Parts: sequence; structure tokens; C-alpha cells
Amino acid sequence: MCKMEGMKFVLATEDNSDYKYYIESVDREERDVLIKGWVIAESEVPVEVELVNADKKSISDGNVWRKTRIDVRNALNVNDDFNAEFLIRFDRENVPGDVVYVHFKGENAKDMYLGIDVKKLDFSLTSLGKVVGFLGNSPIKNTIRHIKNKNNGGSVGNTLDEMYAKWRKDNNPTASDYEKQRNTVFEYQPLISISIPLYNTRIDFFKPIMDAVLGQTYSNFELCLADGSDNDYLGKYIEKNYPDDRIKYVKLEENLGIAGNTNVALKMATGDYVMLADHDDLLEIDALYEIVKALNEDPTLDIIYTDEDLVDEKGTFFSDFKFKPDFNLEMLRHRNYICHIFVARKSIMDEVGGFREEYDGAQDFDMILRCCEKSDRIYHIPKVLYHWRSHMESTAGNADSKRYAVDASVHALQEHYKRVGIEADVEATDIFIILKTTRKIKEEELVSIIIPSKDNVDVLDKCIRSIVDKTTYSNYEIIVVENNSTEEETFQYYDKISEELSCVKVVRWEHEFNFSKINNFGARHASGRYYVLLNNDIEVISPDWLNRMVGYCQDESIGAVGAKLLYPDDTVQHCGVVVGIAGFAGHVFNGLTRQDLGYFGRLIVQQEVSAVTAACMMVDANVFNEIGGLDEEFAVALNDVDLCLNIRDKGKKIILDPNILMYHYESKSRGTDEAPEKINRFKSEIKRFRDKWKKELEEGDPYYSPNLTLDRLDCTPRRLDEKFTLVEEIEQGENK
Repeated sequence: MCKMEGMKFVLATEDNSDYKYYIESVDREERDVLIKGWVIAESEVPVEVELVNADKKSISDGNVWRKTRIDVRNALNVNDDFNAEFLIRFDRENVPGDVVYVHFKGENAKDMYLGIDVKKLDFSLTSLGKVVGFLGNSPIKNTIRHIKNKNNGGSVGNTLDEMYAKWRKDNNPTASDYEKQRNTVFEYQPLISISIPLYNTRIDFFKPIMDAVLGQTYSNFELCLADGSDNDYLGKYIEKNYPDDRIKYVKLEENLGIAGNTNVALKMATGDYVMLADHDDLLEIDALYEIVKALNEDPTLDIIYTDEDLVDEKGTFFSDFKFKPDFNLEMLRHRNYICHIFVARKSIMDEVGGFREEYDGAQDFDMILRCCEKSDRIYHIPKVLYHWRSHMESTAGNADSKRYAVDASVHALQEHYKRVGIEADVEATDIFIILKTTRKIKEEELVSIIIPSKDNVDVLDKCIRSIVDKTTYSNYEIIVVENNSTEEETFQYYDKISEELSCVKVVRWEHEFNFSKINNFGARHASGRYYVLLNNDIEVISPDWLNRMVGYCQDESIGAVGAKLLYPDDTVQHCGVVVGIAGFAGHVFNGLTRQDLGYFGRLIVQQEVSAVTAACMMVDANVFNEIGGLDEEFAVALNDVDLCLNIRDKGKKIILDPNILMYHYESKSRGTDEAPEKINRFKSEIKRFRDKWKKELEEGDPYYSPNLTLDRLDCTPRRLDEKFTLVEEIEQGENK
């Protein structure tokens, strides 16, 4: 792939204040040129985008792909129902000349022609990196700069698309691998029924998926096709080009819709398992092999899903990789992260009854929820085996084309909660396909908020006042654990605040600083049904924070709940901990903005995680006491991660709810850990953590894909040469 940054290709243009726009990149991939950017009109009307030549005539070879840009919408506070982003793709050999023009046309706006010098691509041999630029003045500038940082992921000269292209090259099977797969004879050879609904499918979309299915390296399958098209051209095409007994084709008398057509295909299935696919997508030829391999390793599996990505209309440009976690029910409830490929034991699919027409638009979400209610034998294959084709008729290419899907999704989740006995309110967010749940509180039981503190009374007072002034939950106590303060005003403040607020009491830990010991000591003075471990440099943002935490913790399957923490400049400090980052554990997304979605929407989606920070964590008191509280050998670092892993060892879940927002002023009471003795202590705690949780580190965080990086915080594809400098230093020190 030949790549140069977009701005070096942009020629001088006439001044036009009718549009805000940005050319993000200009790439060349073999013969194809790709121009990626976004545009909005000042008048907030749809903007047409086309590729034209110097004579301002449309270049017919220029395919334009459009979709929404949530970062643009949030940064500029505009309505992006009009698909601000564009990706233009054309065959360089079919487009002569040195310059092409991106033509912007909006109602009541002057036409604009943005010149792109593509001749430079003809001679560029290396990637020169991505330099962010912006034409015109706009508050989006910082957002774009931030996107650059996020996409580069600390690797200068690599865009996210290039990083993913390299990952695909490093990880995709070879021809030799495929040959070995074809020669593999599994002990268990289940019949897989691939069910695909058809409706007026374009032949250039239909042929690739047919070729991929019939070219599978595992051959014991049947292909069930239910065709609701307006005519029989697909049936004739199959009869002429695919004489294969494994194909079952039915022409429907009328189009029954997505759910109806799929249900006909499901009724045709006679296999042990059913696999769902769409008529216009792409499938890897080893998809069935990987599924059957998993079933041979564990024949009790009932449900299997895989990773996926997007592919453009031509079927050659792959992007937007979805490296998924292992089964995460809480995440599934709030966005259908499973999607493709989805495979279920046929008996389960028969039991749930397939798709329901009243959920059209979210029929797969509704069906997957119902299937997952029937079994916990659910397995994730961390390989990209499915490519969701993005074009204007698809949800992938134009999310706004199916707004009705939002209402159907809300309804599906509400019905799921009723079936499993959870009382909750569900609402849509302003992000397509992402939902928000508020669990209803059965009883306002006492919550004990434990706050270790040393001096810095202004910081502590801001924390306490924000709790008292903003919190809507009424039944709580605040336990301040005093540890070695030296300023007289600190003790005067304790007397004053305890007298003023009956919910506040101060207890004294008169020993060395040890975060675990201090919190355990505070817990011994607590009377609550739930404990909140809270830093003194936290400020409440969300008034319903305790309501949301208690709503989760009253569920006996849940042991702890964490929050999304922001620095004072509204960038992310914490939104979940990944076990394995840097060789031990760390926060991902650190430094992204409050408005960012994060990879896979993880900055806004309620989800299960391996650990959360004790800067703001609610713990079920019974669970906390049963495991003996925080491990006091972890005096400063990793004690909260260790606590969460101990909770998970008891079979309890850790929930991260990004709807709980707090400001975190980051350890103002204790300062930084730059002194040599503190660094050495930190290293010793890392070593102890690695020794204690060796198995978990080797297996990897189940809620973080093994395909994602562990040496950065940006959730970019993992490189083959990743290494952890600090861990190597610790291990080398041990060997000396």
C-alpha cells in the first residue's frame, strides 16, 4: 500500500465559507486510489460528494461511500444525519491526468471543487506518515489532532488502516495453511447449515459470497437460500453457475422482509448447527474450518461467534476491524457486538423460533439475546472470518437508513430483561445501536463511602461537598480515614465537617501509608451493605452515581462496579482496566476526550470488565469481607486490580458503567511516584502481581481481544514484535 498524507495532495482552492471540510488521507493500494475525509455545510443540509475531472465532468469510475462521523457531530454540535464522512475510490489506470477534483454540492450553498494532486502517488514508494491539517477555522481542529494521535497509536508513519493491513498480512492464513485445512479429517464432522436470505441481490455482491461458501476448506455444509426478490434472476444464476447438491434454493412468492425471509432459510436447515450470513457480505474460506475446529475441542458448545470488519463496495478495502471480547453479556445488552459470524446449535434456534418480524431492524439483536438466554456454552473465535460489506443500502454504510432499528433494539432489550427477571428502564442514546440501562433499586440499603485522606483539606472538601450536594441516593455514610496528616487545619476541618454533616465520621489510621490497609481499616468501621472505595481527589459529576452502582450490586452475580473517570480537562483517566497491558495491567483510552466513543464504543457502553480502579469502586460488602478485603502486600499499586481478580475468582462479575462520571484530580494527596524507593516498590508489586496471576496473564484478559495491542493504550492491532520494557527490566534484575 502506497500512502501519503492527505494535505500534501490538496491544491489551492477558492475560499468558500459554505463548507467545513477535512481531507484525512489520500492512499494508493495497487491500482486503486482512496480519498478519505469529511464535509458538512454551514447551513446543515446534506452535501453531495462526487469525483470530477478538470472539465468538471463526473468520473464514472469514482465510487463514493458515505457514513456518519460522530466525532464531527459532537465537536461541532451539528446533526450528522447526512453522512459527513466520504471515502472515494477509483482505478488510477482508468483516470488520466494529474489532478482530480472532489466536488461538494449542497442546497443553497456554492459548489466547491477541491483539487487533489494524484500524480504524486504514481511515484511514491513509501509511506510518509500522516500529518494532520485542516482547511478553514473550526473547533474540530483539536478533535482531528486527537484522531491523529489515536490512529497513529504511537507508531509514527502508520495510520490505523495501514496498521490493520499489516496485521492482516501477518495473521491471515497462507495457501499452505488452507491446503492443510482441506486435508484435515475431524473426529466430529457436524453438518453446518448456512442460512442466507436474498432480496434483489446484486450479482457482483452475490457471486463473492457464493464462491466463498462453496470454496470452504471444511466441506460438510448445506447452503440454504430463501429468495424474496422481485424476479427469478438469482435462481437462474445459481442454476447456471453453481451445480452443487449442497445448495438449497427456494423462490418465495413474495418478499417477507428480513425476518420472514431468514426464517424460511432457517426452516430449510437440517444441520447440527446453523450459521447466519447476509447476502451481500464476504466470508473467509476457512470460516467453517475454524468453527468445526472449536467444536472438536469442545463439542458441548452451543453458540459460536467470530471477529469481523468492514469491506468497501468493491470488496477490496478492509477497515473498521471488530476484535471482540469473549462472551460479555453486559456489553451485548447495550450493543450487538456479536453480530457476525453467529452460529447456534439448531435445537436452540428451533426453541427460540428464529427471527421475529416485529423486531425488524434489530431482528438479529433480539434473536441473539434469546439464544444466549438458553445456554452459557458460548465461545468466541478471535479471528476475522467475516467482512460486512459497506454500501449505501446497508446498515454498515448508512446507519441512518434504518432509524427504526433503534426503537426495535430498545424493545428487544426491555423484553430480554423481563424474561430474565431484571427490573430496568432502557433508553436509546444519541449513538446509533448503543443503548443505556438503568436498573431499578429494590431497596435503598446503606452505602459506606470510604475515603483515605492526608492533609489537602480543600481537595477533600470538594470531594465531600460534591457527594452531599449532588448525590440523589439518600442512604449513605462517609468514612474519612485519616492517615498521618501534619497540618493543624486538617484536624480543624475534620471537627468542623463532622459537626456540620452527620453522615461524615473520621477514623484514624496511625501507621505507614498502605492503601490496602487503610481501606480495610475503613471497612471495619463501615456499617453499609455496600462499600464505595473513593479517592479524596474525586469530584462527583453524575448525581445518580450511587443509584446506578447499587442497581448493579444488588444483583447477586455482580461483585463490584466501576465508573468512568475524567481529568479536569475532560480527558479520560479511567474507563476500565485491562489485565496484561504493559505486562501487568493498565487503563486503556487514557487521554481521549469525554466525547470520544473509544474502540468499539467501549468508552460509553455498559460492560463487564476484568477490573476497575479503586479510585471509585462499589463493592458488595459481603464479597469484600469474604475474600479478606484488599491484599495488604500490595501497599500502593495493583491492589484494586488484585481485588477485582479475587472477586472474579469467587464467580462474581465486575461491571464498568461509563454513565457514572467523576472528575479525578489524580493522587494530589500523595504526589508522584518518581523517587527511587517508590519506583523499586512499584517494580516489586508488579513482580508479585505477575507471580500471583501468572495463569490469567498467560491466558489473556477475556474482555480484551488477543488481537489488540498490549504495549499501548489505544486498542490498535497487536504487532508481532511487542515487548514490555519494564517487565523485561524487572525479570533481568531478578536473574542477576
